[in-house]
Amino acid sequence: MAVDVEVARRLFTVEEYHRMAEAGILGEDERVELIEGEIVQMAPIGPRHVGPVINATRLFITRLGDRAVVSPQNPVVILPRSEPQPDLLLLRPRAVSYSRELPTSRDVLLAVEVADTTVRFDRLIKARLYARAGIAEFWLCLAMDGAVEVYRGPGADGYAGVTLHGPDQIVSRSRSPTSASR
Repeated sequence: MAVDVEVARRLFTVEEYHRMAEAGILGEDERVELIEGEIVQMAPIGPRHVGPVINATRLFITRLGDRAVVSPQNPVVILPRSEPQPDLLLLRPRAVSYSRELPTSRDVLLAVEVADTTVRFDRLIKARLYARAGIAEFWLCLAMDGAVEVYRGPGADGYAGVTLHGPDQIVSRSRSPTSASR
């Protein structure tokens, strides 16, 4: 006879997550991220993942110049309980360097995830997390297909719209007043 039991989980805040890293509980090279209070192990990075990240980083740096800060595979703080590490972030330039504090969701113009083995997690968990945090635009690059899902119109329940762009289509960041003012 199967019994359905709800187990209480101990969720961590971003501050507690940082203290665990400082105390050595989380190793410096450990590939983990904090997602809605839970420490989640990140998938290994393979060639189908690395290529799109390198190509997108190069493209954004050459095309955007000083209009955005390109941040590959670095964390973004989403208070109170998340610190994901998207594959690529486009950040609003700051007068003061990002070396003093981590970027927060308010700094993000675009979050990009390259999904090889994590498509379901990125669609269901990360897209909703980014939308709730008010990140104007999220791109999910499907490494196996060469396609990109573009999510726009963030809200409490997720993004209002998703468009699929095939490998032969051009994708560009929204120029809407919402994303331009962020």
